[in-house]
Parts: sequence; structure tokens; C-alpha cells
Amino acid sequence: MLGPILEGMARTSASTPAKEPGRMKQMWQVFQMTRRMDPLAVWYMLLGLLLPILAGILVSVFLTPGDVLATILWNVTGVLGGVLILLVILGRRAERVAYRQISGQPGAVGAVLKSSLRRAWQASEMPVTVSPKTQDAVYRAVGKPGVVIIGEGPQSRTRRMMEDERRNVNRIVPNVPVIFVHVGPDAESTPLENLAKTLNKFKKAITKAEVYAVANRLTSLSKSSTLPIPKGIDPLKARAPKPR
Repeated sequence: MLGPILEGMARTSASTPAKEPGRMKQMWQVFQMTRRMDPLAVWYMLLGLLLPILAGILVSVFLTPGDVLATILWNVTGVLGGVLILLVILGRRAERVAYRQISGQPGAVGAVLKSSLRRAWQASEMPVTVSPKTQDAVYRAVGKPGVVIIGEGPQSRTRRMMEDERRNVNRIVPNVPVIFVHVGPDAESTPLENLAKTLNKFKKAITKAEVYAVANRLTSLSKSSTLPIPKGIDPLKARAPKPR
């Protein structure tokens, strides 16, 4: 998760780099940007670094007194554990800062769907519907909870677009649950940084195999098919026609 953030934030902080910065330089740039946007991140990282080191020292003093080798091993384990936790905290806080920076911009939801969803989800960074006037967009993600339709923009403008997409989904896969999620300026909308967490909290309704079947069905028919599906046919069990 930290890799895409390092690359993206490094590119935004350098205007015209002569060559790609190294990994350590990227991490330093990410740290500087995160520190400026989120001052509490430094304290969380220090806490994550020092607590494992302190724990290693205490264990070596009280459990293995006089054993030089065990003392060294416990101290090294504490340092490595502290560095690992520090990097995890840096990645999480940097991700949050990055999402806050792009929040409200067209395509922000697509960036989250591309980088933060688990493999159990099938989603595209490209919206299924875009308003040419307002740049409001509707995205679609398929997971074990069903089909999630995500509106990017004010609810007053995206609601109709989302209802149109719901009818399209119900026409193609009528037996699959459809859930609405709004990401926008409204008070009750889901913050961009919490979008992936919100999707993963929904109750499971279909299996992993059905997720792929539904996603493939929607991708192949949502834009190309204009004929209605006969009632009583389950798209998950329907067979594709044999080629002539």
C-alpha cells in the first residue's frame, strides 16, 4: 500500500525531476509532506517506534538478566519491530493525507477503488456515468455485499444518475443486492478516506464466485446490450450462447 503513495506523492512534490528518486528519498518526501499536513503523525510514529524498543529492553532486563546474547536479540527485535510499526503508521497517515488532498476532485473515488480495495472486490477507476456539465460521476464496485453504486458529488446532483445505474444493474442482475454510497460535500456523505472501510463493512450477500460472475456480466452487457432480460432468468446461472 505504501508503494503507490510513495510514487504519487514524490511526483507531486518534485516539479521536473531529472531522474526517478530512490526509495529512501521517496520515503523522506512522503514523511515531510505528511508531517506538514498531519502534525500528529510524527507523535504516532515516535510512539510506534519507541514502545517496541522499550518492550525489548524490559524483556531482556527482567527475563534474561546476564545473558548477553539474549539481551542483544531482544533489543534487536525491539528495534526492528519499532521500525516496522513506524513504517506502517507512516503509510496509513500518508494515505489519509493523500486522500484529503484529492478529496472533492473529479476521479478521486476512482483512485480509492484502484488502490485501496481488497482483491475480493471487482471495481474500475473509470466511472460508469459522468455528467459533462458538473463532472459528477457514478462508479460501480462488485463485492460480496453485492453491487455498490458510488456517487461522487453532491447527492442532489448524483441521486438521479445513481438511480439510473440501479435500474441498469437490476435489469442485468435482478437477484443481486444494490447498495448506494455517496462521497461528496454533504454532511451525511462518506469521507473519501473512509470509502474502502465503508465498503468492507457491508454484510455479505453473495459468494466469491458470484462476485466474478456478476462483475463480468455487468461489464459485458451494461453498455452493449439494449434488449431486456426475460423475467425469471437468473443471470448467474444463464449460459452464454454458443458461437455460430
